[in-house]
Amino acid sequence: MASVHRMRRSPFWYCAFTLPDGRRTLKSTGTTEKRKAVSMCLEFEHASRVGREGRLTEHRARETIAHIFSIANQDKLPCATVADFLKTWLQKKRLEVAESSHAEYSTVAAAVLEHLADKADKPLDAINRRDAARFRDALSARVSGSTVNKYLKICRIIWGDAVKDSICRENIFKRTDMVKAHKSRRRAFTLTELGQILDACDAEWRGMVIAGLYTGQRLGDVATLTWRQIDMVNGTIHFSTHKTDKAVNIPIAAPLMRYLMDRPSADTPDTPLFERLASLPSNTLARQFSEILMHANLIAARTHAGRGIGRDTKRAGGGLSYHCLRHTATSLLKNAGVSDVVAREIIGHDSEAISRAYTHIEQDTLRNAVNLLPDVTANN
Repeated sequence: MASVHRMRRSPFWYCAFTLPDGRRTLKSTGTTEKRKAVSMCLEFEHASRVGREGRLTEHRARETIAHIFSIANQDKLPCATVADFLKTWLQKKRLEVAESSHAEYSTVAAAVLEHLADKADKPLDAINRRDAARFRDALSARVSGSTVNKYLKICRIIWGDAVKDSICRENIFKRTDMVKAHKSRRRAFTLTELGQILDACDAEWRGMVIAGLYTGQRLGDVATLTWRQIDMVNGTIHFSTHKTDKAVNIPIAAPLMRYLMDRPSADTPDTPLFERLASLPSNTLARQFSEILMHANLIAARTHAGRGIGRDTKRAGGGLSYHCLRHTATSLLKNAGVSDVVAREIIGHDSEAISRAYTHIEQDTLRNAVNLLPDVTANN
């Protein structure tokens, strides 16, 4: 029979009850109110009796804990299924992070839910370290090590927020080891390779390549260019980069200007320059560019027939991707004798030296530098 008692040097009531294995124990109720202590003690005794009868399921145990919590705190125990918490968490993050980051978070959340399957409808505390390790191992079988580690870092953020909100008691992903990741070194394209790429492009992707090369900007920034950002009269393109939110004003190189002049005029200035590609997520754009590189015979076709082939290895072809156009632009500028400071200003790289000196580079200097770039469209 359960009973409550006061202990010396403690303000709390203690519950004496019998454990499922027959041993008597004394457990603090954490309350100084006898009525609450009695109610909690009866719940302890009930759970123990159900346990002795072999009927204490996970669901019953959680119900008991929730009931004890409500007795002690006059409130419901904060609880959410994995699916519910991820949905709420993503809604909150939409207001806090950049769109590109939110898209990555959504991708990771979807992967977690798909992996957990029916267990996604259980409380977060029902997900343990073994589940986290299995998720990591399943990812490792189909994506690169760096991608696995990126997913794990985002999961650490998710479960860390759940711990802060008292939804679960442990950040299981913080105790899940990362995997070994092989870094693929990006390199610049050669002029010959650029010609092969342009030959493999359709009209919009041709523009994406030309714009990426002659502005040195990232995939997402180029894909979402609108006609409002293009000043044909003064020959400049205005960017506010998604990654750094840095405003850049780049002179339009002659090959890019020719491409723009050949494009059909837009009805409104907010019309995307690349209408078909502007709405696609970055990972889809990256995949499409990889397919162009395959058609250009610059990388091998990816296969997932077995470990050691495809995404779980270093990128074929020396790590070629759209981002290499940024490296190419930097290399071509420096090869043309353009100073490092001017090249950084055009490409948009941050520099401590520039920041300290508060350097302002005139548009004429930038235009002269851009005009030194070779015309890769001459024979393509």
